[in-house]
Parts: sequence; C-alpha cells; structure tokens
Amino acid sequence: MSEFFRFEDKTRDFPYYKHNPRLSKTAWIVLLVLVPVSLLTYSLISLKSEFIGSLAFCLIMLIPLLYFSNWDYSLMFRKPTRKEIGLAVLLFIGYMIYAIAIGEFLDLIGQGTVATPESMGTSLETIISLVFSMMGEELMKFIPLMFFMRLIYKFTENRKASVVLSTIIILIYFGLLHFEPGVNTIIFVLLTQGLGSIFELYGYIKTKNVLVPYISHLLTDAFIFATMLIWM
Repeated sequence: MSEFFRFEDKTRDFPYYKHNPRLSKTAWIVLLVLVPVSLLTYSLISLKSEFIGSLAFCLIMLIPLLYFSNWDYSLMFRKPTRKEIGLAVLLFIGYMIYAIAIGEFLDLIGQGTVATPESMGTSLETIISLVFSMMGEELMKFIPLMFFMRLIYKFTENRKASVVLSTIIILIYFGLLHFEPGVNTIIFVLLTQGLGSIFELYGYIKTKNVLVPYISHLLTDAFIFATMLIWM
C-alpha cells in the first residue's frame, strides 16, 4: 500500500520528517521559537510601518529556515507550473465560497464577528505588504506542520497518520491565532481561519510547493482587503 494519498504529487515528498534532510534539535527549537517572535515583531513594527513589519515577519522565519536547510530553497519552493497556478486559483475560489457560506451560518447562530479590525486599518500599503505577510503566514503553518510530521512519524513510522494528525493540529493552531475576545468567537476562528486553511494546506500537501498555498492565500487576502478599500 502506498504511503502517499491518491491526490498527491508522488514525484516529491515532504522535507525534514524522514531526515530528508535532517534538522538538528537546536534547529527545530530555533525555528519554533522564531514563529511567535516573528509575529510579535510584526505586531510592534507594523504600528509604524505595515510594509517593514510584514517584511520582518517573513524574513525572521525564512532566512533561518533556509540556513538550516543549507540554502536549498527547492525543499520548499519551486517555480509553479500552470496546473499549480490553476490549482491555487481554484483553492482561492473554493475558500471564498466556503467563507461566505460559513459566515452566513455563524451569523445565523450568533457566532459571527462583532467587528473586523483589519478593515479599519486597510490601506494601499496594507495590500502591498501582503506580498510578505502572506508568505509569513504560510511559514507560520509550514514550520510547525513539518515539526509535527517529524515528531509523529518518529513514533509511528506512518506517513499518512503523520500528515493527517499534523494537519488537524495546524488547522486548530492557525484558527486560535486569530481569536480576539470581544471581536470574534472561538467557534468563528476555528471554522473560518482554522478549518478554512484546509484549502491552502491541501494545495501544499498535493504539490509540496509552498508557493501554491501562498498564491491562493495572497489572492484571498488581496481580494478581501481590496474590496474593503473600495467600500471604505
């Protein structure tokens, strides 16, 4: 029985989880610590400059990740094919349909957002900064995803179980990152940003190319913020 899911590109595999290549314990600790550090840095710097904050958010994780990978960027990125770009667009459309449907449902049961803080600060700089902030968000998912895959695979030696369990952990983790008391509810972030991230994670799991979920995520947020800017 194949260790790969049917929908996966079987010509590539996930890095790190099978010591392919091996990351030391020190490397994992540094990378995992830099995830919240990058987010805190973004929160502080973006108060003065959204662009610089987004750039720092991305590079604080990206540069050490490349360093520990011996600068082999192909472990994470490769030039997307036409099919991969098409997939990213389809995932963007799928998420928008999902977000609208789940938003209506949550409003119906009184679990929608009270406000949208991002919209109050939306500007052209915010939209331009998405080029870096969206890569930062994808790295915030990628690094823990690879860590949990490595951890689970170490004890189970079951690739499929590692993928499924790690994905569930990342969906919950990414959703909770968006929780703001008084602004949204836990069920809202778990279903919207959490479960909604399955579209981007599917793109990565299928292609092993971080640029696929990045393009999808960039299209989603650029569309949302541009819509907000137009209607402000």
